Amino acid sequence: MTPDINIVWLGALASLLAGLATGIGAAAVFFIKPPSDRMQDSMLAGAAGVMLAASFFSLLLPGLEHGEALLGSTWAAALLVIFGILSGAGVLYYIHQKLPHEHFNLGPEGPDASHIRRIWLFIIAITLHNFPEGMAVGVGFAGGDVRNGYVLATGIGIQNIPEGLAVALSLMAIQYSRARAFTIALLTGLAEPIGGVFGATMVSLAEPVMPWTLGFAAGAMLFIISNEIIPETHRNSYKTLATFSLLVGFVVMMFLDATLS
Repeated sequence: MTPDINIVWLGALASLLAGLATGIGAAAVFFIKPPSDRMQDSMLAGAAGVMLAASFFSLLLPGLEHGEALLGSTWAAALLVIFGILSGAGVLYYIHQKLPHEHFNLGPEGPDASHIRRIWLFIIAITLHNFPEGMAVGVGFAGGDVRNGYVLATGIGIQNIPEGLAVALSLMAIQYSRARAFTIALLTGLAEPIGGVFGATMVSLAEPVMPWTLGFAAGAMLFIISNEIIPETHRNSYKTLATFSLLVGFVVMMFLDATLS
């Protein structure tokens, strides 16, 4: 088995485990009362903080380092990573425009979706959210940097726990049973290994564009944070709590990256 195939398998496995953490969080619906809007906003914002830190410390900084080693120029490496960031955000924006989906608080978005059952709108929205996370984990193994991949998978897995709970509780809020809400939340986490295989394969097949690939994954995550999660958590009157929850998530991921790397 070649090292490139090893990277693909590691990216797939790590992103699968991170995705399954969604089910761990969702399982809590069998044991707890539904949390308040305040708590849901706090959990989602904390997840955004983890994603934000992962974008910087596990994707953008390694991308700049790889780019400089590859091109021998700091400014050229920065431009390549910037192009990747804008490409990732642009692709996610395009997908959001073409696929109807529904946010927990903000309601429907995208093309007319009156003919689609509401539950499928939720599933589409969650898949759009989880795929770039899985892709980021897969890309995190870029260039054989297995330790960086493990750190990123750990951080994403941690933030998937409260996210899975938030997803399951939101489904319960629209009259789905605990068992069905848990099952759907668990299945949405399986979008992550698909993204993990995609990200790891991109790197293993085209290592010279690795700085762009790392930037692409970061750009996709940054788009989700700014376009999806922050508006969701600031819609109610808990935006200050959401801001500090984001900071807590950020420093937790930064600590993991600094200590586990």
